[in-house]
Amino acid sequence: MKLPSVTTPSGPGRPADLRPADPSGLKRAVLALIGFALALGTLHAAEFRAAAVKVDITPDTPQMLRGYTPRLSTGVHDRIYHRILALDDGVNAFYLISSDLCSLSPAFCDEVTADLARKLEAPAQNVWWTITHNHSSPYVGPPGVAGALMPARFQFAVDADYTARVVKTLVDGALAAKRQLAPAKLGAGWGYSNANINRRAKDQDGSIKLGMNPDGPTDRRIGLLRLEEPGGKPLALVANYAMHATVLGGKSTVVSGDAPGVVAEYVQQKIGAPMLYINGAAGNLAPLYSVGENARVLSQFTVLLGDKILDANRNLRSTTDRVRLQSGLIHWETALRPGLKWPAELAAYRKAGSAGAERLLVPLRFLQINADILIWSAPMELFCEVSNEIRDRSRFPYTFFFGYTNGTFAYLPTESEFAAGGYEATTSPFTPPAAADLTATVSRHIHDLQTPPPRSP
Repeated sequence: MKLPSVTTPSGPGRPADLRPADPSGLKRAVLALIGFALALGTLHAAEFRAAAVKVDITPDTPQMLRGYTPRLSTGVHDRIYHRILALDDGVNAFYLISSDLCSLSPAFCDEVTADLARKLEAPAQNVWWTITHNHSSPYVGPPGVAGALMPARFQFAVDADYTARVVKTLVDGALAAKRQLAPAKLGAGWGYSNANINRRAKDQDGSIKLGMNPDGPTDRRIGLLRLEEPGGKPLALVANYAMHATVLGGKSTVVSGDAPGVVAEYVQQKIGAPMLYINGAAGNLAPLYSVGENARVLSQFTVLLGDKILDANRNLRSTTDRVRLQSGLIHWETALRPGLKWPAELAAYRKAGSAGAERLLVPLRFLQINADILIWSAPMELFCEVSNEIRDRSRFPYTFFFGYTNGTFAYLPTESEFAAGGYEATTSPFTPPAAADLTATVSRHIHDLQTPPPRSP
């Protein structure tokens, strides 16, 4: 906000026409300026508030489970949830949702979040709906790009009643979080866990298959945000870790939050506040123990990852109530894979290019918190090499990538991994040069971001 300027006439000495003929008028003007300055100071010193809400979305009836070949659920191993975080710095409100779901259409997500934003009276770009990419959860909404890439998985009608329940509980939970906003403090930190492994196994003939590749690239850093009450009592944790939610395999027929859900519940039990699991660039990263049939192995991730999140939380020493939130949205344009029959529901994300080539418009969202935290998100299953390089280039000491956010356009491998082939390369709507172009686009945008001035005490 800019203060009004005052122009004085030129010439030496004090001009006669500046001598107040009406002292009471001058007094009113001075008081008005003082009031304006006080209002400006109040704006910049507005109280930071936060709230966290957890809403159960466990189905009451058997559901077709997404991920792998569709199969009908026969029971519930552990319950699944929306976990919702509301942040408000007095000027900007921001909402982060983590849902124990597998895959969502970007068009469906954008429609739901736009409607939710209107109800919340917040900009649509300030509502991020992330999913844990949980392969033991029901189908929700239309197929999205997966319907074109893997049509055999969508030969049945998705349960419209369950989809409606997911949307209603999301809206109700976010509105509840807004009502519960209360004074809070925020801090960021890093942790480390060996719970994931590169899953692109190489055979002697050079072929790539889903498996384990201990020599492949990984990202084992845990990005952490902590929200707490002014007295230090935990309000919520946000743990950002890259790992497919595929501990349970395609033969499992129980509803479960898989490793992200089990870890989130474990951490909540330990700290007494909800934990949002936000997946990262997990396109080529599997859990260390993967695609099994025995649900008991899930508990091992409370040690592999849950305890490491708790360690990172203990090591996070500093939080502040002087918080500024600044969001942004850009659209990255890239070539669409030739010959792909693009779904009609995603028509708004496609445009014609030169010489008949088709282009894909991908929304990229950014959230800057103060001068040291930068979070960027994309609706895709990104290979970890890309987010690693962007983080290394970033001038923000805490640079986090939130994957599977506001839907997914499926896998984005690096150019060399496209050439190597394998499952992810064949189920991608992108072209080989896309990853390098995304890296350059995001890095340039982060570099150009302005650091906000510190908030007045």
